Amino acid sequence: MPTGDSDVNPAASSGAKVLVIDDSNTIRRSAEIFLRQGGHEVLLAEDGFDALAKVNDHGPELIFCDILMPRLDGYQTCAIIKRNPRFAQVPVIMLSSKDGLFDKARGRMVGSEDYLTKPFTKEQLLRAVEAFRRSAV
Repeated sequence: MPTGDSDVNPAASSGAKVLVIDDSNTIRRSAEIFLRQGGHEVLLAEDGFDALAKVNDHGPELIFCDILMPRLDGYQTCAIIKRNPRFAQVPVIMLSSKDGLFDKARGRMVGSEDYLTKPFTKEQLLRAVEAFRRSAV
């Protein structure tokens, strides 16, 4: 794979460990590709239960969490993560195909830091990661 100057990311050597939780394989894979291109380590989970195990085992620095998932939705998943003192400071960015005020407000109520509307672009995803990495320093 050719690497030109446009592919080089100054943060690549110290990429973030990012967990992407989404029941859509397409969304998970797109996010994985975009984040890896940005130099980040990527963990994937297909639902809230899978995500909770990965949060506990791998301690991600940032979490993208879909809202509409079977069994345990994104709001419930985020609330459980935020109630654990070990992970309460990990930023959670909710993902949804809806850009509604209600969804954004409900996400804030369970502790999410931000909201990204699907489908997202590579630039939107990487910008979100960098914004939260800067605020954590």
